Amino acid sequence: MADPNYQQKVFEVTRLIPIGKVSTYGAIADYLALGSARMVGWALNKCNWASDDPIPAHRVVNRKGELSGRGHFPHPSMMQELLEAEGVTVKEHKVQDFKEKLWIPAKEL
Repeated sequence: MADPNYQQKVFEVTRLIPIGKVSTYGAIADYLALGSARMVGWALNKCNWASDDPIPAHRVVNRKGELSGRGHFPHPSMMQELLEAEGVTVKEHKVQDFKEKLWIPAKEL
C-alpha cells in the first residue's frame, strides 16, 4: 500500500533543493525509500502553481539532466525559464554542467 503522505514528503524534499541546483526524480525517490522516480514525477505533477508557496518542481530533472517534466508546466518553456532565472544554463532541454549542479538529498541531508 502506498504511503498517503508520499506527495507531501516529495514536496518537502523538493523545497530543500537550493536555488541554482537541480535534483533528479530518482535521487528524491531513493532518499524517501518509498517509491520510484515515476512516483516522484506523479507527485510533482500535482503542484499548485497558483499557490503563495509553489513547490520548485522546475529544479527536478531526469537522471540525464533533461527537462523531461517540462510538458507538465503551465507552458512548455516555463521550466527552462525558471531554471535560467536561478543561474542554471539549459541548452536543448538539458541542464549544462549537470554534475556540478546536481543536488542529491541522501548526501546533503
